[in-house]
Amino acid sequence: MKSWWVVSGTGSETAGTTLEQREVAEPRPKAGEVLVRVRAAGLNRGEFIGGYGLASAAAKPAGIECAGEVAGAGEGVKGFENGVRVMGRSSGAFSEFALMRASDAILVPERLSWEEAAGSTIAYLTAYDMLWPGGQLKSGEWLLVTGVSAGVGVASFQLGKLIGAKVAGTSGSAEKLSKLQALGLDLPLRHRNGGFAEKILKETAGKGVDLVVNNVGGTVFAECIQALGYKGRLATVGYVDGAVSAPLDIGALHAKRLKVFGVSNKMRSGAEIAESVRGYVRDVLPAISGGIVKPVIDKVFPFAELPKAKAHMEAAAHLGKIILRMG
Repeated sequence: MKSWWVVSGTGSETAGTTLEQREVAEPRPKAGEVLVRVRAAGLNRGEFIGGYGLASAAAKPAGIECAGEVAGAGEGVKGFENGVRVMGRSSGAFSEFALMRASDAILVPERLSWEEAAGSTIAYLTAYDMLWPGGQLKSGEWLLVTGVSAGVGVASFQLGKLIGAKVAGTSGSAEKLSKLQALGLDLPLRHRNGGFAEKILKETAGKGVDLVVNNVGGTVFAECIQALGYKGRLATVGYVDGAVSAPLDIGALHAKRLKVFGVSNKMRSGAEIAESVRGYVRDVLPAISGGIVKPVIDKVFPFAELPKAKAHMEAAAHLGKIILRMG
């Protein structure tokens, strides 16, 4: 089968990563796994990043989420007959066939296209992790999302509105902010690398926001702390700016009783990830199935054009998810 591989790349950026299409054997599902005939797969910036001890620079199958039809199952798997449409976190998603743990497999709602299904998992699972168990966001609270136009940013904004929160979002693009404002963004902030805290404090009458989702990284970390109110929470999920360290105002942390936490699956157990999937299915999937939350798809690329899709992602020209389509 045809399969894309990440064959090199180090550092905190994705631009140095090399992709290679290979002809490899079709994978076989082990116990607890399903084999998926891939119809579409979503791009995620983190899967291309090497270095900083966060990802190996060795060659590996590319792609970590997909949607497709079950084509086989390993020992102990029940409820996933051949032909059933599934979506979820997977191994080697940029391939004709990919493996998915049965605990990660989610039945695709009828209303979703393959492209929408492929863009409905990791970004929304990550946002769920930050807004529900991590950030404990409540209706009527304020949520700030830095880098709101990226896949996780859009998902966080949408799920924040689903909860009933008021949402502020930063972006360097007035056009992207205008599109998100049409979807319900309460406070668009045209700031790429900071400068938003004063506006946040003014909008909230000096109280600050209750939860920050930081997609940008260290360059805005200090200002995120400044924008938080009493008992505020700060989720750090990305560092597209390449800055993986930042000063911390311990006085503000102490006085405002802040909670700061990271969001990553790199050290989580399969059981922990499965718990998040169950929460997503319970709290988020009904809204997607009912059309209340609609996955925002920026652009779809053919399977052979993964390098072009990656370049589009690196150019930061997209709003929402970039999808790779098979066939």
